[in-house]
Order: sequence, then C-alpha cells, then structure tokens
Amino acid sequence: MKEIPFLSSKDTQEIYMAKSTSSTIGFEKQIWDAACVLRGNIDASEYKSVVLGLIFLKYISDRFEAKYDELVAEGDGFEEDRDEYLAEKIFFVPENARWSVIAGAARTEEIGSVIDEAMRSIEKENKRLKDILPKNFARPELDKRRLGEVVDLFTNIQMVEHGDSKDILGRTYEYCLSKFAEQEGKLAGEFYTPSCIVRTLVEILQPYDGRVYDPCCGSGGMFVQSAKFIENHGGNINRISVFGQDSNPTTWKMAQMNLAIRGIEADLGKFNADTFFNDCHPQLKADFIMANPPFNMSGWGQDKLLDDVRWQYGTPPAGNANFAWLQHMIWHLSPNGRIGMVLANGSLSSQSGGEGDIRKNIVNADLVDCIIAMPAQLFYTTQIPVSLWFLARNKKQKGKTLFIDARKMGTMVTRKLRELTDADIQKLAETYTAFAEGRLEPIKGFCCAADTDTIAQNDYILTPGRYVGIEEQEDDGEAFEDKMRRLTGELSVLFEQSHQLEVQIKKQLGAIGYDIL
Repeated sequence: MKEIPFLSSKDTQEIYMAKSTSSTIGFEKQIWDAACVLRGNIDASEYKSVVLGLIFLKYISDRFEAKYDELVAEGDGFEEDRDEYLAEKIFFVPENARWSVIAGAARTEEIGSVIDEAMRSIEKENKRLKDILPKNFARPELDKRRLGEVVDLFTNIQMVEHGDSKDILGRTYEYCLSKFAEQEGKLAGEFYTPSCIVRTLVEILQPYDGRVYDPCCGSGGMFVQSAKFIENHGGNINRISVFGQDSNPTTWKMAQMNLAIRGIEADLGKFNADTFFNDCHPQLKADFIMANPPFNMSGWGQDKLLDDVRWQYGTPPAGNANFAWLQHMIWHLSPNGRIGMVLANGSLSSQSGGEGDIRKNIVNADLVDCIIAMPAQLFYTTQIPVSLWFLARNKKQKGKTLFIDARKMGTMVTRKLRELTDADIQKLAETYTAFAEGRLEPIKGFCCAADTDTIAQNDYILTPGRYVGIEEQEDDGEAFEDKMRRLTGELSVLFEQSHQLEVQIKKQLGAIGYDIL
C-alpha cells in the first residue's frame, strides 16, 4: 500500500490532542467538529454516510474486540467462535473488518477500498445487515487523506474515557444526525425528529411492554428514545417488540444502523416501502404507535386507495395525507393501544376535503385522549407550527380530552431553534398523568379537560387555546386611569416622532426631484 501524507494543520492537531473529562455533549461535538474540519468540499448529504458509517464500524468493532479480549483471557480458544458473540447480540466482525486493520490502512491510498471491503465482510457475516452498510468510501471524489484523518480521529480518541462505548457511540450517532439535520434544512425532515419532541411522546406514552410501531420511522429516533426510557426506569428492553418502515432507502438504512448501535432488534421490513401502498406489517396490532409523518403531504395516492379498509372515519383528501396517516395508525391499534404523533396545526381545525368530518368522527368514537399545542421553532426543517396528538382505544377518562397549550414553553438554544427542557417535558408528562388519574386541576392558559359535548359545541375544532382560556395576568398595582394616561402619552410622543420622520423623508425625496404631496 502506498502511504499518503497527512495534513499537519493546527486544527487537526488540536482535535487529536483534545480530551474531554466526562461523557457530556462535549465529546460528541468534538467528533463533529473534527469531521467538519476534515470534510472539505463534500456536501453534507454525501458526508453523512461517511461519518455515520465510520461511527457504526467503530462501534461494532469496539464491541467485538471487547468480547474477543474477554474470550482470549478465558483461554478456552473460543475467541473466533461466532456463537459466543451472537449469544450476547454482538456482531461478529471478520478479521479484515476489525478496527485495527482499518486504522493500519489510514495513511494509505487504499483506505477507501479497505473500508468498503470491511463493510462487505460484515454484511456477509451478519444477515441482518445485508445491503444496509455504506460501501462508497473508495469513490475517487472522496479525498483519501481526509478519510484517513477521520479514521485516525476515531482511533486516537479513547472512547473508554467517555463512558460505555455503546452509549457514547450511540449518542455520537444521534448527535451527528441532529447536526446533519441542521445543515440539510428541509430535506432533513425525512430522517430526523428533534429529540425533545420524541422524548415528550415517549414520556407520556411510557412504552414499557408490548409492540411499538412507527409507520414512517426515519432514522429510528422513536425506537431509540423508547429504549432509553425503559433503561432509565429499570425496565427490560426485551419486553418490547419494535416494528417500523420508511419509504426512503437511505433513511431506512440509517435506521437499521442506528438501531443496531443501540442493540435494538427491529422489524423494519425487508426493504424500504411506501406505507400506504405496501404496508410491511399488515396484520400488526400495536400497543404503542409513535410517529412524525410528513406534514401536509400532497400527491400521496388517494385516487388509488379510495375504498381502503383503513379509512373507517372518512376518506382523506387527495391534497393532504394528515388524516390518512392518522387513520392508518388507528387501524393498527390493539384493543388497548395508544398513539402519540406529530401533526401540523392545520389538522386541528381544517374543514377542507372532508377533514372536519373525519376529525368529528374520530372525536365521537372517543379516541382523542390529549392534544398538546407545541411551541414554534422546534424543527430544523420547518417553521410550521405543530401539535402532539395522543389517541387511545380504551381511554382512562372516557368522554374527555385533555388540552395543553405549551406554546410558551421551551428555551431558545440558537437564534432559530427552540428546545423543550427536561423540566418542560416532565411538566407535560405529569399533567397528562394527573388527567389520566382523574386529579387534574385546570390551569388557565395552560391546561384543562373538555368533554365531547363541549368539543362538539366548538365544531370539533381541537385547538387547545379554545379550551384552556387566557392566562390570568398579575395585577401590576397601577390604576387603570393612570395606566391609560401613561400609555396615551407614550403614544403621542411616538406619533410626533413619526410626523417628524415623514417630513424629513419628503424633504429628502424632493431634493432629488420626487415630490410627495
């Protein structure tokens, strides 16, 4: 192999020398920042497969080598026995795909071919990964020097210093997904739902046990957060069964890798597929359904599905798939199943294309358990305001729906992006629990429960603001007459300033021959 020279830039040196003192977000950011320095002119959409593919390769190699060393220490000669690894849900990594081999080729021109061959070998050994892993590292347009530097980065950072390799690499994978979403803008909606939204769905649904389903699973974030919830609450991840699908082939593969890193066994279908036309789980009755379907999707094929059995509450309009997604999920609910999903706010009140009648029928079937109006700017991809819908076959509070107005919640983390804090998510979850247990105290401007008759009186519009009312304002101690005199005085000053500005503008325009009468 021919060795290639590496850059000795200040940035790269600093990255290699940097050490994080804890398993905080600093480590994930360190990986991301390094990758960006090394990326060059490759588009984020192309570079995504490079970074995420290497994270995956490093993860399965680390897990394998840890078990390998353990078996060597036992001295029974089982270190190459595939069954020893499969028994602990560890991918068997062939010799040519182990990170030591990858790292040894980092400074050669053949590094891309070495990685591609490693991916092929891993797929051959592990049928679950067949045709899943990226194998485009040898392409000419990918700078092999930069690729080698990324490999060196992963080699030189001692992941053991940052916590369990499964956890840290999983977090790094998720962090990089979010950063790619931030860079790719609108297109990112195909694969990434902000973590705080997913966590809210999970904390309210609490999927401890049963079948979990996402019919438009993207990169698998719903499943990852479900697994985290179970682990954080001392449950057993093996008590849930995971089902999903996605129509985008790249996204579908990303989900497979994301779940594999987390050790989550999932049935995402044999290939990517359109949920409306090729349901990969036609007989599934799920206990928990969580989804963030594409907002207001038009051209979804309504004309070919007019008599579909799933449209129990009315045929969805051709120009908007929101209620097609909703009814698809209701169709897949078990007798005690529950849904948590993200929908554009238009679905709360729209009357076009029969959507109002569909919503009315779903409400009258006593399926709508809770509606949460979410704050703006939660998504990298869109400014469309959204709500969370929670539906249940067997509601604990029959004939009632909880409405929560959470539009004032959250914290701006950048100029354009808002996130719900842990405290925000906990408050929403506790509010729902109080409602479900029959001890909810309504709070003006935030939450209340409404019965079906009240919803009917509001024309079956589900906008939380209609029900929770206006938040009570604290008395500032200023008398009404005094306040009005102060405000009108301030307004008079502003009017005078406006008049003076108008005179100046007219004068300036007149000076250049554009008089305004």
